[in-house]
Amino acid sequence: MVGVTGMPGEYRLYQDLAGWWPLISPPDQYAADAACVAAVLGSAEIGVREVLDLGSGGGHVAVHLKDRLALTLVDLSAEMLAVSRLLNPECAHHQGDMRTVRLGRTFDAVLVHDAVDYMTTEAELGQVMATAFAHCRPGGIAVFAPDHIAETFQASSGGGGSGDAAGRHASFREWAWDPDPADSWIQAEYEFVLRAADGTVQVVRETHRLGAFSRHAWLRLLAEAGFHQAQRFHQAQLSGQAPRSDQAPGPDPAPGPDPAPVSGTAADAGGGPPRNLFIGRRPA
Repeated sequence: MVGVTGMPGEYRLYQDLAGWWPLISPPDQYAADAACVAAVLGSAEIGVREVLDLGSGGGHVAVHLKDRLALTLVDLSAEMLAVSRLLNPECAHHQGDMRTVRLGRTFDAVLVHDAVDYMTTEAELGQVMATAFAHCRPGGIAVFAPDHIAETFQASSGGGGSGDAAGRHASFREWAWDPDPADSWIQAEYEFVLRAADGTVQVVRETHRLGAFSRHAWLRLLAEAGFHQAQRFHQAQLSGQAPRSDQAPGPDPAPGPDPAPVSGTAADAGGGPPRNLFIGRRPA
């Protein structure tokens, strides 16, 4: 679950409400996403150990990866980083904007999960890809997992939430729609119902603007950043399973004016790999 118009730092969800994040979107819901990411990272030309997680939020993907990877987490929100530090004290944390942050070092891989949805123009998305490229070692891999792409977006609604042992409970409802299909963003309306341990309840409503770019735009911007397009991945691989002999990754697609997407796998209602994956390799 992502999101609420502007960058994450402008929303209460990522400021004074950040402490509710583990109840709004519990860490255990990210296990399938993490398994998918781990499978893709394992396909890099170099061994992947050190990973930069851009837009790491509350660290709910990182918690499932930190036992096998050395993670450096970057997020714009100091409040969300505080949540992540409690969950992932073993990981390095840095506050920064994924469009402009420069840590002065490189990593075996760069992960940009659904926080990339807050890029609503191609210029912003290109900046994120440039950040990923600048931090990716030769032979390394960059993985982008946006929630939405233009070709498959449909208006939708949903919700969720959970409680804790202290008696707190959080729930949310989400309505996503596209005010203008001709542009590169959609709108998500959120309603959060937050019940504290003492029984007091607050209801918070926010509107978030989220990017929804075409596959072609994604692949073009990856190439402009310097990445080579990765091979396709089969469903077993995206689920973190060992591929059968007939499920080995294919070769890199031949370059062309409008290449096919790297992946666009829909997650089922019970959890699964990210809806969309765009994977770039930095040439060795």
